[in-house]
Amino acid sequence: MKALVYEAPYQMAVRDVPQPTIAVDEVLIQVAYSGICGSELSGFEGKNSLRKPPLIMGHEFSGVITEIGTQAAAARPDLQVGSRVTANPLVTCGQCEYCLSGRHQLCPKRKLLSASLPGSNAEYVAVAATNVLVLPDSIALNIASLTEPMACAVHTARIAAPRPGETALVVGAGPIGLMTIQALAVYGLKTIYCADLNAERLAMVESLGAVPVNLKEWTGSVDIAVDAVGASATRASCAKVVRPGGRVIWVGLHEAESPLPINDLIRREIVAYGSFAYNPLDFKAALDGLASGAFALQPAWTRVETLEKGSACFEELLHGSSVSKIWLQPGVLA
Repeated sequence: MKALVYEAPYQMAVRDVPQPTIAVDEVLIQVAYSGICGSELSGFEGKNSLRKPPLIMGHEFSGVITEIGTQAAAARPDLQVGSRVTANPLVTCGQCEYCLSGRHQLCPKRKLLSASLPGSNAEYVAVAATNVLVLPDSIALNIASLTEPMACAVHTARIAAPRPGETALVVGAGPIGLMTIQALAVYGLKTIYCADLNAERLAMVESLGAVPVNLKEWTGSVDIAVDAVGASATRASCAKVVRPGGRVIWVGLHEAESPLPINDLIRREIVAYGSFAYNPLDFKAALDGLASGAFALQPAWTRVETLEKGSACFEELLHGSSVSKIWLQPGVLA
Protein backbone atom coordinates (compact mmCIF):
# COMPACT_ATOMS: atom_id res chain seq x y z
CA MET A 1 0.00 0.00 0.00
CA LYS A 2 0.97 3.66 -0.26
CA ALA A 3 1.87 5.50 2.93
CA LEU A 4 3.26 8.90 3.83
CA VAL A 5 6.37 8.06 5.85
CA TYR A 6 8.11 10.49 8.20
CA GLU A 7 11.80 9.78 7.60
CA ALA A 8 13.66 12.64 9.29
CA PRO A 9 12.90 16.14 10.59
CA TYR A 10 11.12 18.05 7.80
CA GLN A 11 11.31 15.01 5.52
CA MET A 12 8.30 12.94 4.46
CA ALA A 13 7.79 10.86 1.36
CA VAL A 14 5.16 8.54 -0.08
CA ARG A 15 6.49 4.99 -0.02
CA ASP A 16 5.22 1.52 -0.89
CA VAL A 17 5.00 -0.36 2.40
CA PRO A 18 3.41 -3.69 3.41
CA GLN A 19 -0.32 -3.56 4.06
CA PRO A 20 -1.03 -4.23 7.78
CA THR A 21 -1.74 -7.79 8.81
CA ILE A 22 -4.46 -7.65 11.43
CA ALA A 23 -4.49 -9.54 14.73
CA VAL A 24 -7.53 -11.60 15.69
CA ASP A 25 -8.95 -8.72 17.77
CA GLU A 26 -8.40 -6.05 15.11
CA VAL A 27 -10.09 -4.73 12.00
CA LEU A 28 -8.51 -3.37 8.84
CA ILE A 29 -9.81 0.02 7.74
CA GLN A 30 -9.43 1.52 4.29
CA VAL A 31 -8.73 5.16 5.09
CA ALA A 32 -10.93 7.81 3.50
CA TYR A 33 -9.68 10.93 5.29
CA SER A 34 -6.73 11.44 7.63
CA GLY A 35 -6.39 14.80 9.36
CA ILE A 36 -3.08 16.46 10.21
CA CYS A 37 -2.85 17.11 13.96
CA GLY A 38 -0.91 19.91 15.66
CA SER A 39 0.95 17.39 17.82
CA GLU A 40 2.26 15.80 14.63
CA LEU A 41 3.66 19.12 13.44
CA SER A 42 6.15 19.13 16.32
CA GLY A 43 6.97 15.54 15.39
CA PHE A 44 7.60 16.64 11.81
CA GLU A 45 10.04 19.21 13.20
CA GLY A 46 11.82 16.53 15.20
CA LYS A 47 10.71 18.07 18.51
CA ASN A 48 8.33 15.37 19.75
CA SER A 49 9.85 12.59 21.83
CA LEU A 50 7.01 10.19 20.95
CA ARG A 51 7.51 10.36 17.20
CA LYS A 52 10.68 8.77 15.90
CA PRO A 53 11.35 8.07 12.20
CA PRO A 54 10.57 6.04 10.25
CA LEU A 55 6.91 6.48 11.15
CA ILE A 56 3.50 6.64 9.52
CA MET A 57 1.69 9.49 11.29
CA GLY A 58 -2.06 10.16 11.35
CA HIS A 59 -4.61 9.44 14.07
CA GLU A 60 -7.65 11.54 13.10
CA PHE A 61 -9.36 9.45 10.47
CA SER A 62 -12.41 7.78 9.01
CA GLY A 63 -12.88 4.99 6.51
CA VAL A 64 -14.50 1.66 5.69
CA ILE A 65 -13.82 -1.76 7.21
CA THR A 66 -12.33 -4.21 4.73
CA GLU A 67 -11.31 -7.09 7.02
CA ILE A 68 -12.32 -8.30 10.50
CA GLY A 69 -10.33 -10.58 12.80
CA THR A 70 -12.07 -13.70 14.10
CA GLN A 71 -12.11 -12.57 17.72
CA ALA A 72 -13.21 -9.08 16.70
CA ALA A 73 -16.10 -10.51 14.67
CA ALA A 74 -17.34 -12.49 17.67
CA ALA A 75 -17.00 -9.61 20.11
CA ARG A 76 -18.40 -6.90 17.83
CA PRO A 77 -21.18 -8.30 15.60
CA ASP A 78 -22.13 -4.70 14.76
CA LEU A 79 -18.92 -4.39 12.74
CA GLN A 80 -19.25 -5.58 9.17
CA VAL A 81 -17.09 -5.42 6.06
CA GLY A 82 -18.21 -2.20 4.41
CA SER A 83 -19.14 -0.45 7.67
CA ARG A 84 -18.32 3.27 7.71
CA VAL A 85 -16.27 3.93 10.83
CA THR A 86 -13.92 6.10 12.78
CA ALA A 87 -11.72 4.90 15.63
CA ASN A 88 -10.24 5.98 18.92
CA PRO A 89 -6.49 5.84 18.18
CA LEU A 90 -5.50 5.51 21.84
CA VAL A 91 -5.01 1.81 22.53
CA THR A 92 -5.10 0.93 26.24
CA CYS A 93 -4.92 -2.22 28.37
CA GLY A 94 -8.51 -2.03 29.66
CA GLN A 95 -7.47 -3.71 32.93
CA CYS A 96 -5.54 -1.17 35.02
CA GLU A 97 -7.10 1.09 37.66
CA TYR A 98 -7.17 3.99 35.21
CA CYS A 99 -8.99 2.07 32.49
CA LEU A 100 -11.40 0.51 34.97
CA SER A 101 -12.24 3.95 36.39
CA GLY A 102 -12.88 5.44 32.94
CA ARG A 103 -9.55 7.29 32.69
CA HIS A 104 -8.18 5.33 29.76
CA GLN A 105 -6.04 8.27 28.65
CA LEU A 106 -3.87 7.76 31.76
CA CYS A 107 -3.25 4.04 31.15
CA PRO A 108 0.49 3.40 31.68
CA LYS A 109 0.45 0.90 28.81
CA ARG A 110 -1.30 3.21 26.34
CA LYS A 111 -0.14 3.31 22.75
CA LEU A 112 -1.15 5.88 20.13
CA LEU A 113 -1.54 5.40 16.42
CA SER A 114 0.95 7.78 14.74
CA ALA A 115 3.41 7.45 17.63
CA SER A 116 4.13 3.93 18.91
CA LEU A 117 1.79 2.37 16.33
CA PRO A 118 1.52 2.98 12.54
CA GLY A 119 -1.03 5.67 11.79
CA SER A 120 -3.63 6.58 9.21
CA ASN A 121 -1.58 8.52 6.65
CA ALA A 122 -1.81 5.43 4.51
CA GLU A 123 -4.28 3.51 2.41
CA TYR A 124 -5.01 1.09 5.26
CA VAL A 125 -4.69 1.09 9.04
CA ALA A 126 -5.17 -1.72 11.59
CA VAL A 127 -7.17 -0.86 14.71
CA ALA A 128 -8.35 -2.77 17.78
CA ALA A 129 -12.04 -3.57 17.30
CA THR A 130 -12.88 -2.25 20.78
CA ASN A 131 -11.78 1.21 19.61
CA VAL A 132 -13.96 1.34 16.49
CA LEU A 133 -17.15 3.42 16.28
CA VAL A 134 -19.70 2.80 13.53
CA LEU A 135 -20.84 6.05 11.95
CA PRO A 136 -24.46 7.15 11.86
CA ASP A 137 -25.82 7.63 8.34
CA SER A 138 -26.16 11.38 8.96
CA ILE A 139 -22.42 12.08 9.09
CA ALA A 140 -20.05 12.40 6.13
CA LEU A 141 -16.73 10.61 6.24
CA ASN A 142 -14.70 13.82 6.25
CA ILE A 143 -16.65 15.23 9.20
CA ALA A 144 -16.32 11.92 11.05
CA SER A 145 -12.53 12.26 10.89
CA LEU A 146 -12.88 15.27 13.21
CA THR A 147 -14.05 13.02 16.05
CA GLU A 148 -10.59 12.62 17.58
CA PRO A 149 -9.72 16.35 17.89
CA MET A 150 -13.30 17.11 18.95
CA ALA A 151 -12.93 14.52 21.70
CA CYS A 152 -9.87 16.41 22.97
CA ALA A 153 -11.98 19.57 23.15
CA VAL A 154 -14.85 17.81 24.92
CA HIS A 155 -12.38 16.42 27.46
CA THR A 156 -10.89 19.89 28.04
CA ALA A 157 -14.31 21.45 28.59
CA ARG A 158 -15.23 18.67 31.02
CA ILE A 159 -12.06 19.27 33.03
CA ALA A 160 -12.67 23.04 33.04
CA ALA A 161 -16.16 22.39 34.50
CA PRO A 162 -17.60 25.84 33.68
CA ARG A 163 -20.06 27.33 36.12
CA PRO A 164 -22.92 29.74 35.28
CA GLY A 165 -21.71 33.26 34.63
CA GLU A 166 -18.06 32.38 34.20
CA THR A 167 -15.89 33.57 31.31
CA ALA A 168 -13.08 31.88 29.42
CA LEU A 169 -10.12 32.62 27.19
CA VAL A 170 -8.86 30.13 24.62
CA VAL A 171 -5.35 30.86 23.38
CA GLY A 172 -4.84 29.44 19.90
CA ALA A 173 -7.44 29.23 17.14
CA GLY A 174 -6.24 26.03 15.53
CA PRO A 175 -8.63 23.07 15.30
CA ILE A 176 -8.40 22.28 19.03
CA GLY A 177 -8.96 25.91 19.96
CA LEU A 178 -11.95 26.29 17.63
CA MET A 179 -13.45 23.07 18.90
CA THR A 180 -12.81 23.97 22.53
CA ILE A 181 -14.78 27.17 22.02
CA GLN A 182 -17.71 25.08 20.83
CA ALA A 183 -17.41 22.58 23.67
CA LEU A 184 -17.28 25.34 26.31
CA ALA A 185 -20.35 26.95 24.75
CA VAL A 186 -22.24 23.65 25.00
CA TYR A 187 -21.34 23.64 28.69
CA GLY A 188 -23.12 26.99 28.97
CA LEU A 189 -20.44 29.67 28.78
CA LYS A 190 -21.79 32.85 27.24
CA THR A 191 -18.57 34.88 27.08
CA ILE A 192 -15.55 33.24 25.48
CA TYR A 193 -12.50 35.13 24.25
CA CYS A 194 -9.89 33.77 21.86
CA ALA A 195 -6.40 34.94 20.97
CA ASP A 196 -4.41 34.07 17.86
CA LEU A 197 -1.90 35.80 15.58
CA ASN A 198 -3.60 34.65 12.37
CA ALA A 199 -6.27 37.04 11.08
CA GLU A 200 -8.10 34.32 9.13
CA ARG A 201 -8.31 32.16 12.24
CA LEU A 202 -9.66 35.09 14.28
CA ALA A 203 -12.43 35.51 11.71
CA MET A 204 -13.34 31.86 12.34
CA VAL A 205 -13.42 32.56 16.06
CA GLU A 206 -15.83 35.45 15.61
CA SER A 207 -18.19 33.36 13.48
CA LEU A 208 -18.43 30.91 16.40
CA GLY A 209 -19.64 33.70 18.69
CA ALA A 210 -16.36 34.13 20.55
CA VAL A 211 -14.59 37.47 20.98
CA PRO A 212 -11.19 37.77 19.25
CA VAL A 213 -8.53 39.55 21.30
CA ASN A 214 -4.93 40.67 20.97
CA LEU A 215 -3.11 39.54 24.10
CA LYS A 216 -0.55 42.33 23.78
CA GLU A 217 -3.33 44.90 24.14
CA TRP A 218 -6.07 43.08 26.04
CA THR A 219 -6.40 43.95 29.73
CA GLY A 220 -9.27 41.63 30.62
CA SER A 221 -9.32 38.63 32.92
CA VAL A 222 -11.23 35.35 32.94
CA ASP A 223 -12.23 32.49 35.21
CA ILE A 224 -10.91 29.83 32.83
CA ALA A 225 -7.88 30.06 30.53
CA VAL A 226 -7.14 27.29 28.02
CA ASP A 227 -3.76 27.08 26.30
CA ALA A 228 -4.34 25.28 23.00
CA VAL A 229 -0.85 26.06 21.65
CA GLY A 230 1.74 24.83 24.12
CA ALA A 231 4.40 27.51 23.74
CA SER A 232 6.10 29.22 26.67
CA ALA A 233 4.57 32.58 25.71
CA THR A 234 1.02 31.24 25.47
CA ARG A 235 1.31 29.32 28.74
CA ALA A 236 2.57 32.46 30.46
CA SER A 237 -0.31 34.48 28.98
CA CYS A 238 -2.87 32.04 30.38
CA ALA A 239 -1.27 32.21 33.82
CA LYS A 240 -1.37 36.01 33.68
CA VAL A 241 -4.98 36.60 32.62
CA VAL A 242 -6.77 34.10 34.86
CA ARG A 243 -8.49 35.63 37.89
CA PRO A 244 -7.54 34.74 41.48
CA GLY A 245 -9.04 31.35 42.24
CA GLY A 246 -9.46 30.58 38.52
CA ARG A 247 -8.44 27.59 36.43
CA VAL A 248 -5.81 27.16 33.74
CA ILE A 249 -6.06 24.17 31.40
CA TRP A 250 -2.87 23.13 29.61
CA VAL A 251 -3.68 21.37 26.32
CA GLY A 252 -1.03 22.30 23.75
CA LEU A 253 2.13 20.19 23.57
CA HIS A 254 4.35 22.32 21.35
CA GLU A 255 7.19 22.80 23.87
CA ALA A 256 8.26 20.22 26.44
CA GLU A 257 9.18 22.76 29.14
CA SER A 258 8.16 26.32 30.01
CA PRO A 259 9.03 28.73 32.84
CA LEU A 260 5.99 29.85 34.85
CA PRO A 261 5.47 32.41 37.65
CA ILE A 262 4.83 29.76 40.30
CA ASN A 263 4.91 32.11 43.31
CA ASP A 264 2.28 34.31 41.69
CA LEU A 265 0.13 31.28 40.88
CA ILE A 266 0.40 30.13 44.49
CA ARG A 267 -0.53 33.52 45.93
CA ARG A 268 -3.56 33.80 43.65
CA GLU A 269 -4.59 30.17 44.30
CA ILE A 270 -4.68 29.31 40.61
CA VAL A 271 -5.69 25.73 39.86
CA ALA A 272 -3.87 24.22 36.88
CA TYR A 273 -4.92 21.09 35.00
CA GLY A 274 -3.32 19.11 32.25
CA SER A 275 -5.79 17.91 29.63
CA PHE A 276 -4.52 14.94 27.66
CA ALA A 277 -6.53 13.17 24.98
CA TYR A 278 -9.92 11.80 26.06
CA ASN A 279 -11.75 8.81 27.43
CA PRO A 280 -14.22 6.65 25.48
CA LEU A 281 -17.20 8.72 26.67
CA ASP A 282 -15.56 11.91 25.41
CA PHE A 283 -15.00 10.20 22.06
CA LYS A 284 -18.64 9.11 21.80
CA ALA A 285 -19.88 12.57 22.81
CA ALA A 286 -17.67 14.14 20.13
CA LEU A 287 -19.04 11.86 17.41
CA ASP A 288 -22.63 12.46 18.54
CA GLY A 289 -22.08 16.23 18.52
CA LEU A 290 -20.57 16.19 15.05
CA ALA A 291 -23.38 13.97 13.72
CA SER A 292 -26.05 16.28 15.14
CA GLY A 293 -24.38 19.46 13.91
CA ALA A 294 -23.73 20.78 17.42
CA PHE A 295 -20.01 20.76 16.60
CA ALA A 296 -18.53 21.67 13.21
CA LEU A 297 -15.72 23.19 11.23
CA GLN A 298 -17.11 25.16 8.32
CA PRO A 299 -16.19 23.79 4.85
CA ALA A 300 -14.24 26.97 4.05
CA TRP A 301 -11.96 26.22 7.00
CA THR A 302 -10.88 22.83 5.65
CA ARG A 303 -9.14 21.37 2.61
CA VAL A 304 -8.46 17.94 1.15
CA GLU A 305 -5.10 17.00 -0.35
CA THR A 306 -3.45 13.82 -1.62
CA LEU A 307 -0.80 11.90 0.29
CA GLU A 308 1.78 13.13 -2.22
CA LYS A 309 1.22 16.69 -0.99
CA GLY A 310 1.46 15.68 2.64
CA SER A 311 4.91 17.07 3.35
CA ALA A 312 3.99 20.43 1.80
CA CYS A 313 0.82 20.49 3.91
CA PHE A 314 2.82 19.96 7.10
CA GLU A 315 5.07 22.87 6.09
CA GLU A 316 2.06 25.06 5.36
CA LEU A 317 0.42 24.37 8.71
CA LEU A 318 3.66 25.12 10.53
CA HIS A 319 3.79 28.57 8.97
CA GLY A 320 0.25 29.78 9.60
CA SER A 321 -2.15 28.30 7.08
CA SER A 322 -5.38 30.17 6.40
CA VAL A 323 -7.32 26.90 6.81
CA SER A 324 -7.94 25.16 10.10
CA LYS A 325 -7.78 21.52 9.04
CA ILE A 326 -6.13 19.73 6.14
CA TRP A 327 -7.22 16.17 5.42
CA LEU A 328 -5.02 13.81 3.48
CA GLN A 329 -6.86 11.41 1.18
CA PRO A 330 -4.80 8.25 0.69
CA GLY A 331 -6.96 6.75 -2.07
CA VAL A 332 -10.19 7.11 -3.97
CA LEU A 333 -12.47 6.24 -1.06
CA ALA A 334 -14.60 9.21 0.09
